Parts: sequence; C-alpha cells; structure tokens
Amino acid sequence: QVQLVESGGGLAQAGGSLRLSCAASGFTFSSCVMGWFRQAPGKDREFVASISWSGDSTGYGDSVKGRFTISRDNAKNTAYLQMNSLKPEDTAVYFCAAKRRQFTGSAYPHLYDYWGQGTQVTVSS
Repeated sequence: QVQLVESGGGLAQAGGSLRLSCAASGFTFSSCVMGWFRQAPGKDREFVASISWSGDSTGYGDSVKGRFTISRDNAKNTAYLQMNSLKPEDTAVYFCAAKRRQFTGSAYPHLYDYWGQGTQVTVSS
C-alpha cells in the first residue's frame, strides 16, 4: 500500500517555473527523509534535492542549487519541489523518493526505500 505519486510536471519555457508535488501514503511520512531525483534519456539517475524529517535540513545537487527549493508538509504527507529559472538541461523525468534511515547520505538512489513513478518535465529554449 506504499504510494508516492508525483504531479505538476509539464512543459515550461526557459527561465520559467514549475512546482512538483509528491503525495505519500502507506508509510510514516514524517519519519522519512524525502528526496527528488531526475533522469534524462541515456543518462544515470541524478540527485536533485533532499529534506530531513523536520524540514530543517536540505541538500541540493550542484546543477540546481540556487534555482530549486525542496519543502515538505508533514500534516499533508506531501513533499514539493519548486523549480525556478528553468533551463533546457533540466528536461527529465522527475522522481520522488523516501528514505527511512536518517543517518546515511541522501544523494544516492540506492539508499532510498520507496519511489514514485515519475513525472515528465520538459523545458524548451
């Protein structure tokens, strides 16, 4: 019954913004680190952002730092990714993920326990 469902993807122009949402159910959302990853065709899955249990600590991949913001609302069991100043190279399928263990790294896909199905983000020039 564990589910992570992404939404909010679509088409944006370079310099524009999108906000992704990740609705979680079937596990204790508030005790998990939440992360966003992305994958473009022919490329490895790339770390985008992560956020701690309480939301007081965040991390970002170098390619998105300063442009993207991760947040969470534990009362709604939802994580978000606000994407600003979008670039064509941001085009990818974006995945939401949850990690049960707090004291491990957050930038590697194999550390996460649950995954959503992904949502497509396409940025045109």
